[in-house]
Amino acid sequence: MVQTERKSRLHPLLQQRWSPRAFVPGKPLSTEQAEVLFEAARWAPSSWNEQPWRYWYALWGEPGFNDLLEVLVEANRQWARNASMLILSAASMKYCRNGKPNKHAWYDTGQANFALTVQATAMGLYVHQMGGFSAEKAKALLSLPDDIEPVVMMAVGYKGDPAILDADLRPLEIPHKERLPLEKLVCHWSSAP
Repeated sequence: MVQTERKSRLHPLLQQRWSPRAFVPGKPLSTEQAEVLFEAARWAPSSWNEQPWRYWYALWGEPGFNDLLEVLVEANRQWARNASMLILSAASMKYCRNGKPNKHAWYDTGQANFALTVQATAMGLYVHQMGGFSAEKAKALLSLPDDIEPVVMMAVGYKGDPAILDADLRPLEIPHKERLPLEKLVCHWSSAP
């Protein structure tokens, strides 16, 4: 019961966020919509306000969309081809201010990706983040320098009918947000005797 009460206090955008594989095929996303998503990412916190995240994206129907699609592993390519936009997020692994390694770059990029995801949810869009892609292909395709590391790819679009998916993927489209109990994830620490 306590877990249900805690969940009821969550912001609705956090409760609504979900990562589908079924997207409405070819439903366009405007450049303006994409810019709002990236503006949300821009406002994420980062170590020394370094903002190490970098994004490359293509909208469905653009030539670059198929290029980014080819960076995905085949299992993701099968369903991500229907998304309205594909994004590669990457992290700049050196601080701009002094050239030293930025050990927080991946973490900060993850925060920016989450800000983008929450903004997408607010706009009636869905984001599916994917680790199933070739970082090497992405680096080659985009001529990324050595200090820029691909982090995840994202498919963004409108939730579609699961019937368009292969039979083995359809069961995954039932929104089931089972989470570990908070007690398994958080420990209230007090050094007082």
